[in-house]
Amino acid sequence: MRLLITGASGHIGGVLSTRLHDEYDIRGLDLRPPEGDVDEAIGGGFIVGDCSDPEVANRAVEGVDAVVHLAGIATETDLPAILSTHVETTAALLDAMVSHGVDRMVYASSNHAVGMTARSALLTNDVAPRPDTFYGVGKVAAEGLLSLYADRFGISSVAMRIGSFLERPETRRGLSTWLSYDDCARMVRAALTADVVGVATIYGISNNTDAWWDLAPGRALGYHPQDDAAAFAATIPTRAEDDIEGARVGGPLTTKEFHLPAFGKSR
Repeated sequence: MRLLITGASGHIGGVLSTRLHDEYDIRGLDLRPPEGDVDEAIGGGFIVGDCSDPEVANRAVEGVDAVVHLAGIATETDLPAILSTHVETTAALLDAMVSHGVDRMVYASSNHAVGMTARSALLTNDVAPRPDTFYGVGKVAAEGLLSLYADRFGISSVAMRIGSFLERPETRRGLSTWLSYDDCARMVRAALTADVVGVATIYGISNNTDAWWDLAPGRALGYHPQDDAAAFAATIPTRAEDDIEGARVGGPLTTKEFHLPAFGKSR
């Protein structure tokens, strides 16, 4: 399978490129070129450019079988930047997929699409959108585009609402929300090959003992995570922030520290 990975030089993109290159012919797309192991893993060529540019998106999508869309600012910032890097990029790629007959997108959404949801029972994938930041708004809007293009053009997508993507969990919240590097690769493999009609929304976490989010929808697509954040529990100290970060799904991004003006300065 020929695969386009956007944001290929970023954190998730680099991890996936190095773990998937033996199985897929990977083409990378990013604003900056890859380095080291990532450069070696991308055998299908690399395009340096902005995937919100329709011409760049069209060139990147031509000749591939599926798109793994990871590009975008990975933190909170002003609304115009979020709309450009999360919504416009997704639209440009979907238009290119229509033009070239590519019918599968695997999209890096986020738990912050539902971040203001109070944490109580296990969160299912049918909970209403409740973003905690402009970043979360961008993810909700991009998920909306996936739905629109599924209905209009039959593009099937998997929206992965990723939790805490780290080499190892670093906080008490992370014991519930952690997604390991190897499980991320397992999730993307499943999302690329699963029988999906329309848009499937799954939570991107590992097989954590204290998981907050329901893994059943992911398992239904063939995602069977193997790692458990509980293995690191003894090494993670208790902090004063833990109660606040554990009150809502989005953790620290739900706090006043991230209450930015829509058109204010970036963080």
